[in-house]
Amino acid sequence: MEEANQSVVSEFIFLGLCDSWDLQAFLLVVFSSLYLITILGNVFIVLLVIADLHLHSPMYFLLANLSFSDLCFSSVTTPKLITDFLKENKTISFRGCMCQMFFGHFFGGGEMVLLVMMAYDRYVAICKPLHYSSIMNTKMCIQLVMTSWIIGFVHSISQLAIITQLPFCGPRKLDSFFCDIPLVIKLVCMDTYILEVLTNANSGVLATVCFILLLISYSYILLTVCHQSKGGASKALSTCTAHITVVMLFFGPCIFIYLCPLSITWVDKFLAVFYAIITPLLNPVIYTLRNKEIRNAIKRLSHKKLFFQFTFGQISIL
Repeated sequence: MEEANQSVVSEFIFLGLCDSWDLQAFLLVVFSSLYLITILGNVFIVLLVIADLHLHSPMYFLLANLSFSDLCFSSVTTPKLITDFLKENKTISFRGCMCQMFFGHFFGGGEMVLLVMMAYDRYVAICKPLHYSSIMNTKMCIQLVMTSWIIGFVHSISQLAIITQLPFCGPRKLDSFFCDIPLVIKLVCMDTYILEVLTNANSGVLATVCFILLLISYSYILLTVCHQSKGGASKALSTCTAHITVVMLFFGPCIFIYLCPLSITWVDKFLAVFYAIITPLLNPVIYTLRNKEIRNAIKRLSHKKLFFQFTFGQISIL
């Protein structure tokens, strides 16, 4: 009885996205390129916000933290997926699997809350512009970011504390490319119906509450924008459109995965790929292309680069 309660599984086996080696070779190139672009794009936004004094505002402070979160979130599963394309046996250790689940939910949960904080920032800026500087001060910005990380940590550790105590003694194959709680919990050597409901509810409730708060915030914003001048409304609406696009791309797959789990394997895998790989890539693209101040900051950066190149070129000639 005592042995049956111990986790005797030392590793898990991923079945991956497909069986075809030709398709895996193609996906290796595609996902490696996407991951590289994701890393460079998010790092670029973080460094741009730090370097450009015009971007030293609450909105861009939160945006830099979102990019950092995307950078970390994409690095939880994508490197392992890419290297597994080169292997016939796609395995992960028990501890590695637990770490993947912890950090995936830590960064994912934190990012959900951070998106709510960004919506709150826009709500204050548009609905209470005269009080914006007093409300969104440096202390408040730091508290908002810390709150997102704390909620993400509590959300993740509360789930992992349950999972690590469960007996894993039999099947060890995961029909996916990464460890996630709904998949791993099915391998437990006991009846898991209640546990599946609780863990899915944990993630689903967090996603739903954040999504509802976001809908409320942007509803107030859009109502306020409708009563503003045409120029101010256009600028506010442009900023909010980028935020809303990111929210829909992030929460859509998440709600389907955890709140409305499907039994169709290829749909689950597609949503997992979109959530883990595509979304962190789209965030910097959306904010860069749709945000005028970011585009202006890039222009200022390119002008500085040309100035230094010209200056040092003149010095070298002399």
